Amino acid sequence: MLYFIGRYSSKKQNETSIEAQLIVCREFAQRNGINIIREYIDEGISAKTSKRPQFQQMIKDSYQKDFQRILVYQLDRFSRNRTDSAIYRNILQENGVKIMSAKENITDDYTGVLTTSVIEGLNEFFLLDLSNKVSRNMCLNAEKGQWNGRHSSIAVTS
Repeated sequence: MLYFIGRYSSKKQNETSIEAQLIVCREFAQRNGINIIREYIDEGISAKTSKRPQFQQMIKDSYQKDFQRILVYQLDRFSRNRTDSAIYRNILQENGVKIMSAKENITDDYTGVLTTSVIEGLNEFFLLDLSNKVSRNMCLNAEKGQWNGRHSSIAVTS
């Protein structure tokens, strides 16, 4: 038995992002003779945090030992934080649950450990790099007197 977990993280993405992930994961499951018994989907929440309701429900449900695997589109759908990934991967492992990726070929042998570590490191790097670029561009826009897309609030006392 297998659970699917999907997510999309911003207003610029939408449910079609989830639909596309579901299509790929369902096709992967079908090709590999795997039965998906539940889908956990967090909408509009980044994987830089583990404070995702459906993600936490999946972790909680893993203690029931009703499933042996979870399937993600890619590991960045599970987490983009190496510490969170290690913590929750360990909880799942203790509960007899393995994480599978539909898009990344991660083997069950010792090379899978290295592959997973590299992918998780790259996922966190991508998130931090993107954050740095956004901050830098917002500062440049502010220096030029350009609007950064948010309205400011000003408190005035008389």
